[in-house]
Amino acid sequence: MSRFHIDFMGKRFWMLGFSALLVVAGAAGLGVRGLNFGIEFRGGTVLTFEDAGEVGTEQLRAAVAEAGIEGASNANIQPTEGGGYIVRLSEPDAEKASHAFQEIVAQLAMPAQDTNVTTIGPGWGRVVTNKALLALLVSVAMILLVITVGFEYKMSATAVLTLVHDACIVLGVYAISGREVTPNTFAALLTILGYSLYDTIVVFHRIRENAQRIVKQSFMQMANESVNQVIVRSINTSLTTLIPVAMLTAFGGETLRDFAFALLIGLLAGSYSSIGFASPIYAMWKEREPRFQALKRKYDAA
Repeated sequence: MSRFHIDFMGKRFWMLGFSALLVVAGAAGLGVRGLNFGIEFRGGTVLTFEDAGEVGTEQLRAAVAEAGIEGASNANIQPTEGGGYIVRLSEPDAEKASHAFQEIVAQLAMPAQDTNVTTIGPGWGRVVTNKALLALLVSVAMILLVITVGFEYKMSATAVLTLVHDACIVLGVYAISGREVTPNTFAALLTILGYSLYDTIVVFHRIRENAQRIVKQSFMQMANESVNQVIVRSINTSLTTLIPVAMLTAFGGETLRDFAFALLIGLLAGSYSSIGFASPIYAMWKEREPRFQALKRKYDAA
């Protein structure tokens, strides 16, 4: 028996209400602001200044605007650990971007450096977008199939609904914060779905085991006992995963930080959803079955 005896199922409507609030906020952010897709998806140019000297972000932004590059007003300027900058623009012309690069270096008296310009066409961006969406859809379909075969369709449907819950929260945070969505974001999202699914399956597996020998209690009471039995494991797993990801978010390089940010939000959502969303949804659905309805009437479940 677990030392923890928290009435999770008794507070299920509060937990589901909190989930609904997060999902609605995320959906509102997506609907109102939308996602800020990086140039890898919409096409554009990346200017990499390896050494900016004493130049500040606002000085660089002003110089980019004066160079007459397309998308200068919405330029995404990120400092790098080596004292340089990465500038992302919607400019489609590589030759024009290269010329502007040298103008900016000369205007701001930056240290001499090789022209570092990468241009991505919108056609390639569409290919990346389509492949990312395909990977996401195939992953969800395979998850649905595997859980249906290994467990039951109610578990698989609840698990997929939980993945949608987690993904909506992550994408909502990106929409509300205006943070750029890159291929790293999609890679992190697929990683998050796998982690969230694992955590959910751990809880479902314990519920299924206990359901086979349910005695003198309702399904809801048994589900609550099952969650309490795995809560310590879930907390330990979540903490040991979150700590290194949080450190990467705080101290990692630009590429690692971008990946780690999506992971951090997703891991927090996934750690909560397995207990606060998936378990009560599944328990409420199962308790509608005739066998468990009879147990509920007999033992007066919460």
